[in-house]
Amino acid sequence: MVHPKKRKDLFYKILKNLFAISFFVVFGTKVGALELIGKAIQGGLIQGQLLPGANVSLNEVPVAITSSGSFVFGLNRIYVPKIRIKIHFRDGSIENKVLTIKKRKYKIQKIEGLAETKVTPSKSDYRRIFSESKMLQAARSKITLNTGFRRGFTWPIRGRISGVYGSQRVLNGKPRAPHYGVDISAPIGSSVVAAADGVVSMTHLGMFFTGKTIHIDHGLGIGTVYAHLHKINVKLGNFVKKGEVIGQVGKTGRVTGPHLHWGLSWKDMRLDPTSVLGKLPK
Repeated sequence: MVHPKKRKDLFYKILKNLFAISFFVVFGTKVGALELIGKAIQGGLIQGQLLPGANVSLNEVPVAITSSGSFVFGLNRIYVPKIRIKIHFRDGSIENKVLTIKKRKYKIQKIEGLAETKVTPSKSDYRRIFSESKMLQAARSKITLNTGFRRGFTWPIRGRISGVYGSQRVLNGKPRAPHYGVDISAPIGSSVVAAADGVVSMTHLGMFFTGKTIHIDHGLGIGTVYAHLHKINVKLGNFVKKGEVIGQVGKTGRVTGPHLHWGLSWKDMRLDPTSVLGKLPK
């Protein structure tokens, strides 16, 4: 049996390795402490720890938690100033905490030269887009008790950042939905690796927007997506380790050049990958 102090020290070490730049908060509770680590900003991913046997909810919505007391949650791109955290202890008592969220500004990104059919899809294309979005939504909505994310994240590829999270995209002069990920430019055929341990929960050989696409489940609702690929090297259900090659950079789907679109999510909420890794090292 691991001594409680050693278990906490191990938890601190894992979480500090998980997030390159982060905040660390300990809320005192009746039976111990609520420990949170991550970036408390729009689009951030937060990890938490409670003593085993407790449950937790955010704004009255229950959150999945492991038998050891680990849980995670995301912070929306849309600004919400505070998150109410409610802890339900094994003895039936309840405590409430509040997490303050930092506001951020987003860039406007203009992209010209796209085919008009990619900017304003036809009715038949919309049916296809809807069907494909449901597939991704199904992959993102799975809540497993895997904890592959606990080994931390790595950049799936190195290259020039050509698109940032949260930016408002203007395509051929027409405002469109925000960009929910990071775009990394690299030559076609460059190796793409898994950002963290997990299970391949979706592959697709040609989505309308994202082309050849992979989604990996890292546990507790955390997922990553890899889009516009030239080649996919994994199959549905494969377990992959952090740093393992899963595909190659391409320019499939709606793109103007070869790059990887890398996305991070918690359930259906799209998050900022840089919130767990910081800026891409040169």
